[in-house]
Amino acid sequence: MTDHPRIALSPDVLAGKPVISGTRLSVEFVIGLLADGWAEPDILTNYPGVTHEDIIACLAYARDVLSAEKVYPSAA
Repeated sequence: MTDHPRIALSPDVLAGKPVISGTRLSVEFVIGLLADGWAEPDILTNYPGVTHEDIIACLAYARDVLSAEKVYPSAA
């Protein structure tokens, strides 16, 4: 998987979920806001510590995690 310097994983922060470095905002949370219809300006206004680059990093991290996912057909 590609390196994501803006995304941090630490067992001491949110039980090891990937977060935006220096925050307690998880990638999952940011992706969820976007999925719920929040526009980038809404996120940036409500979470002033987050930057455009952080949002792009969340999307890139999610893309890379999903691209590594493998689904195998069952034998049934």
